[in-house]
Amino acid sequence: MPPSFAPHGAAIAFLHTAALHIETFERLRDEIAPGLRLHHAVREDLLAATEKAGRVTPAVSLDTQEALLALAEGGARVVVCTCSTLGGEAEKAAREAEIPVMRIDRPMADRAVRMGARIGVCAALGATLAPTRALIESSAARAKRDISVREFLFDDVWSAFREGRLGDYHQGIAARLGEASREVDVLVLAQASMAPAIPLAGALNAPVLSSPRIGFEEAARIAGVSVGETA
Repeated sequence: MPPSFAPHGAAIAFLHTAALHIETFERLRDEIAPGLRLHHAVREDLLAATEKAGRVTPAVSLDTQEALLALAEGGARVVVCTCSTLGGEAEKAAREAEIPVMRIDRPMADRAVRMGARIGVCAALGATLAPTRALIESSAARAKRDISVREFLFDDVWSAFREGRLGDYHQGIAARLGEASREVDVLVLAQASMAPAIPLAGALNAPVLSSPRIGFEEAARIAGVSVGETA
């Protein structure tokens, strides 16, 4: 039986495509909702297959949705996909699940369209740009807001992430945020792994949103924990 199918009884179950996200969300839990039980499933193969194909293939889509639905069956109150590239598969799985299944970056996108009309999407992996643009545009449509999206791809730093050189990865992103911030009303970081770059960037011309905290707060609210909204 695959680990994701095992009963876990956690309030929030996460599907990650990189193990480093476990520490991120455990830390947020300790800060925002101490004692809340979490469960983590890591499927690096899903993102690797997407990178190789240059898109989310039907096979990856099916495997992702199956993994999310299995987590839902394990006893969670809410299931969260933390991979932005596969976020659309989470919203497809939500149609079949008996509990909420969400993508980590939907709350971030909803907030971004409330903050400005010119939205910049920053990504370190090219495959993440299209799904994040689609996410922002769908959030804008839901809110009946007119927006424009500008894409910023920092793909030269992705190898640092893959090699585990996270300091170089975050510094590389931070070095590019200043220029990007001069052209938009708000920046969103398309990947959860990019969030630590924000405090390294210094003063910027536009606010920068990242998905981990905003998404975790929404997941915690769905799980029944009262938390205050923070940026």
